[in-house]
Amino acid sequence: MGRWVFEGVGYATRSQMCAARRRRYVEHLEAGMNFTQAARAVGVSKRTGKVWRNGRTRFTGRNEKPSVDWYRSTVDVPRKISSRYLSQDERVSIADWRKAGMGVRAIARRLNRPASTVSRELERNMNPATGMYEPYRAQQMSADRLRRPKPAKVHTVPGLLDYIRSGLKAHWSPEQIAGCLRADFPDNEDMHVCTETIYQAIYVQAKGELKKDIAKALRSGRARRRPHGQADSRKPRFREPMVMISQRPAEVEDRAVPGHWEGDLICGAANKSVIGTLVERTTRFTILLHLPDGHDAEHVQQAVIHKMRHLPRLLRNSLTWDQGSELALHKRISTALDMQVYFCDPHSHGSAAPTRTPTGSCASTSPKAPT
Repeated sequence: MGRWVFEGVGYATRSQMCAARRRRYVEHLEAGMNFTQAARAVGVSKRTGKVWRNGRTRFTGRNEKPSVDWYRSTVDVPRKISSRYLSQDERVSIADWRKAGMGVRAIARRLNRPASTVSRELERNMNPATGMYEPYRAQQMSADRLRRPKPAKVHTVPGLLDYIRSGLKAHWSPEQIAGCLRADFPDNEDMHVCTETIYQAIYVQAKGELKKDIAKALRSGRARRRPHGQADSRKPRFREPMVMISQRPAEVEDRAVPGHWEGDLICGAANKSVIGTLVERTTRFTILLHLPDGHDAEHVQQAVIHKMRHLPRLLRNSLTWDQGSELALHKRISTALDMQVYFCDPHSHGSAAPTRTPTGSCASTSPKAPT
């Protein structure tokens, strides 16, 4: 048995044991346990479970992603019924006006609802024993119809799950599978599903074979679902707000005014040795940052402040860096040096990389005034 044990199973490394613990935590959540119960079941605190689900922000200011693939559908029991459905007060009004002999269209006009809504409500929620419309009973019947979870369609229709599995093995996309189901079963509406239903079968409701074969079944190769948000709604990389390179003044691009710097790290083999570089855009003057104790955010911001605080104020206009985690404490640099820090756009290679200088042009920390 391995050194690290969880639920009677030994693991060779602690990371493998922690991964098994997180998987069990997700299984407990999917089985219906609340957050506290699931955390106690795997032997961790409720706070640790929250970190697993939501991620966390390190003391360096860097945001970490969640460590568990936990997805809870939004179709659970609703805390508040949507306004598109009839409310309890509207049902009471329908009952009162119906007893007063008012017609369906007149009731619909008073409620500002379609007449079909009122007609369907009276037909579906009438008490068959008394032949009367009882508003509180109708409200309960409506809430019962909204109750979740309910069996997924892919598990209740015979042959549907096998068809989806066959399509995935043939490397069809979920859109293609949904289209082929309508083409192959034109007269069987039970076999017609939307693309989202197939994705739900893969990512949320899948157990066993589908769950294990996600990475190789989908053409994207993803075992986790990617959120479809707008570019400007992505989670910021750092706790402190970033000022992007698009907001830099035009004088920075013209290189007409000195004092605008670009920073980067030069890493050695296996990242065992690292040197920081600060290059002034106009004069190409270069400052080297000595980082013997590491290149995390704490050491990098200390090195930048230490090297640049002795420069004249006119030579401390701005600093541009990429979105590396080493600059997570950029706010400290801006405050200490009274200098604006800008960041490159994500996935833009080389937009802030220092311009290579001729051999021997790297200077010390005391730059001469440009001539």
